[in-house]
Amino acid sequence: MKHWYENNFLLMLLSGVVFVGGYFFLRLAYHMADKMPFTQEIVLIVLGTLATVLITAMLLNKQTAVELEKEQSVKFIELKTQTYERLIDTIESIVRGKKVGEAERTALRFNTHRLAIFAEPEVLEEYQCFLEVFAIETADGIVSVEDANQLSEALARLTIRIRDDLVGELDDQSGKSASWIRAQIMANAKASES
Repeated sequence: MKHWYENNFLLMLLSGVVFVGGYFFLRLAYHMADKMPFTQEIVLIVLGTLATVLITAMLLNKQTAVELEKEQSVKFIELKTQTYERLIDTIESIVRGKKVGEAERTALRFNTHRLAIFAEPEVLEEYQCFLEVFAIETADGIVSVEDANQLSEALARLTIRIRDDLVGELDDQSGKSASWIRAQIMANAKASES
């Protein structure tokens, strides 16, 4: 961001020099008008062209900075999405495997570190709650049907936070309230238990 400011400052300074220099040149050109025809018009054309070039350069520089910032934002959201998808895939494979050993617990620990990089604080808090439920439900090393149901509910609460992190602004625009979306996700989780 500092680089953009320095470039714009230089362009603004050059614009000022062109306008001030042009003013004095015009004053001089008025005194020489009888010696050279169309001097004033030529000077105005040159000054206008220089001013247009400098202003265009300044605007393009700003547009490039905005586009780079937008591209970085999109890439960050893609990384977040991939991280969340990987987390849910890991949880799914653990629950489908029906047995929980050190390898599965290690996979969840590594997901903790991935989440720490990208996730919002609310997601991290809910993931901690999920891990507590996971530890309780899989203490015996087996994922029973009841354990899977409890994990599904905990995962649904985590999914609510993930959704809010990724598309919360879009949900606000959709006309559906956050409480309605939460209720729908929890209802879906309960329906999948039966």
